[in-house]
Amino acid sequence: MRIALLTEGGYPYARGESVGWCDRLVHGLPHHEFEIRALSRSRRQATGPRRPLPSHVALLRTAPLWGPPPEPGARDGGRPSRRLSRRYAAAFAELTAALCAGEPGEPGGIAAGPPGPAAGQADRFAEGLYGLARPAVEHGGLSAWLLRSEQALRVLEAACRLPGAPRAVRTARLADLLAVLERLERVLRPLSLDWYGDGRDGGEPGLGSVDLCHAVGGGPAALPGLLTRHFYGTPLLLTEYGVRLREHHLAGAAHAVAPSAPGAPVRALLAAFQNRLAREAYARAELITPGNAHARRWQEHCGADRARLRTVYPGMDAGPFHAVGEAAVRAADERPAPRLRAVQPPPPTLVWVGSAHPAKDLIGLLHAFAEVRREEPGARLRIVSAPERGRPDPAYLAHCRVLAAQLFPDEAADPHAVGCNPVSFDEVGSPQAPDPALAHASGDVWVLPSAVEGFPVTLIEAMFCGRAAVCTDTGAVCEVIGGTGLVVPPRNPRALAGACVQLLRDPGRRARLGAAARSRALELFTVEQNVAAFRGIYLELMSRSPGRWGSAREPEPPRDIPFARTAEAHLPSRAPAAAPSWAAADHGRRRPMAAAAPARRSTGSRS
Repeated sequence: MRIALLTEGGYPYARGESVGWCDRLVHGLPHHEFEIRALSRSRRQATGPRRPLPSHVALLRTAPLWGPPPEPGARDGGRPSRRLSRRYAAAFAELTAALCAGEPGEPGGIAAGPPGPAAGQADRFAEGLYGLARPAVEHGGLSAWLLRSEQALRVLEAACRLPGAPRAVRTARLADLLAVLERLERVLRPLSLDWYGDGRDGGEPGLGSVDLCHAVGGGPAALPGLLTRHFYGTPLLLTEYGVRLREHHLAGAAHAVAPSAPGAPVRALLAAFQNRLAREAYARAELITPGNAHARRWQEHCGADRARLRTVYPGMDAGPFHAVGEAAVRAADERPAPRLRAVQPPPPTLVWVGSAHPAKDLIGLLHAFAEVRREEPGARLRIVSAPERGRPDPAYLAHCRVLAAQLFPDEAADPHAVGCNPVSFDEVGSPQAPDPALAHASGDVWVLPSAVEGFPVTLIEAMFCGRAAVCTDTGAVCEVIGGTGLVVPPRNPRALAGACVQLLRDPGRRARLGAAARSRALELFTVEQNVAAFRGIYLELMSRSPGRWGSAREPEPPRDIPFARTAEAHLPSRAPAAAPSWAAADHGRRRPMAAAAPARRSTGSRS
C-alpha cells in the first residue's frame, strides 16, 4: 500500500529519538511504498543534512512553517478577491468564535472535561477549519489575507469581544491581535499547500491518491491528514510519543504571568487553538497510537475515544547494547571463584547518562550523593553527558560542576598524592566513555533523578545493558521499568539516596534486577516489536476502509467495496523488461507440460 508519513520539525531532517523511530519504521517496512511530507520549523532544519532514504520512499516534499509567508499570486493572481475574502472571513469567524468561547469547565478556552457543551464549539471549529481549507487549496491567498487584510483583524477582534469570552482574551490589544494572526498564519500554512491532488484532473497525484495518512504528532503535522480525510475519505493514523498539547502547556506555564499582563491574550488564544486542533485530530483519526500510558492519559483527557487508543511503544535498536548486556548476564550467572590473595574491590559507583538540563535535576542528584557518601564513604558518581539525546545546557552543567566542587572537595590518600573528586563529568565519545553502552555499564547502579520526564529513552538503554536502576516517578518511568528497579518520588534527595545505598550494598539484588530489566526491555521496546505492531495496524486500517479510486485511469466503482484495489495494483518495484530464460517455450528443447498433456489424451482415446 502507499502510505503518506506526515512529520513536523523532524524526520528526515532533524535529530532525536522521534526521528530515529520514523527512520526505523520506514526501513522496517520495505513492502509498502512511502511518501514523506515534512513540515520544517526552522531554516536550520530545512537546509541541514537529512537521513538517507530507502528505495521504497517514492516522494519527499517539504514546506516551511518559518520565515515570511509565500508570495501571493502563485495561484490566485495577487491578493484575494473580494468574493474570496468574504469566504475567508465567514470561515475565520467560525474558527475564532470557537477559540474565544468561554464554557463551563473550560477556563481560557481550554477544555478540561468530557465533551458536553464543548461539542458545539468543536463543530464550529471544524466548520471554520475546513471552510478555510477549501478555498485555500483551490485559490490560495490565505496567508496574504491573514497578514495583510484589515478584515481578518476585525474578525479576530470581534471574536475576542464576544459575551462569555475569557478575561485574558477580552483584554487583547492591537499588538496582541497582530501577534496571534502572525502565529496562526504559520500554523495554518498546510491549508494552502499543493499537496492535495488525486490525479483525476491530469495533475500530479498527491495525498488524495494514497491509501493511508500517518501523522506523527497532533499539531500542524495532522492538518494535511485531516484535510485529506475530509476531502477524499483517506484513513488517518495518528501517532504521538510526546503529546504536542502537553508540550505547549508546559512551555506556556514556564513563562506564565498575570492574565492582564501583555502577552496573556496571545497565549490564551494559541492554547485554545492547539486544544481545538488536537481534539479535532483525535476525533477524526481512525486509530491513535500513543507511545506510553502517560501520553494516553493526556489524550483521553483531551477528548480521545478510549476505544480508538492503542499503545505502541517506540522501538529502539538493541544491537549496540547487546555485548554489554550479555556480559552483565554472564557475570550474574557465574559464581565468584575463591581468591588466593586479597584484591582491593573497585569502589561502588553510581552513573547517570543523558542530556544535561534543569529538567534532569542533577542538582538533586548531587545532594542525594552527599547522603550516599555518609553511608558509603568510598562511593563514586559519574555524570556522562550524551549530546545525541538532546541539546545540553552549558550554563547548567557548569553550575553542577561548581556545586560538585563545593560539596565534595578533592580527596588524597596521603599528603604527597594528588587529590581527586568523587564526582566525575564525562561525555559520550570521550576516552572514558567511548560509546553509550560503555557509559551505561561504567557504574554499579544507574540513576535517573529527573523532575520532568516523558518517555525515558536512556533508561531503556540502561535496561538493555542489564543495569539495575533507581528512578524518580515521573512521566512514563514506572511503565517502562515495571518491577525491575526502584522508584522514588521526584525532588526527594533523601529517598533517592536511600534507594541507591540499598542496591550498592546488595550485589545479588543488583544482578537479579539487571537481568530482569534486560529481559523486559528486549520483550517490549525493540525495533522488531514496533515494526510488527505497525505492520498489523496498517493492514487492519486498510481492511476496515472501503476501496477508493485515486486516479482518472481507474473507473469509478458502483459502490464502496472493501479491498477493491488489490495489493498488487501498486508495487514499489518495477517489472522485469524481458522474461527470464527459464520461462522461454523452447528452453532445454522440451515442450511445455501443458501442451503435451492434450496430445496424450487424444492418442489414448483412439478407437
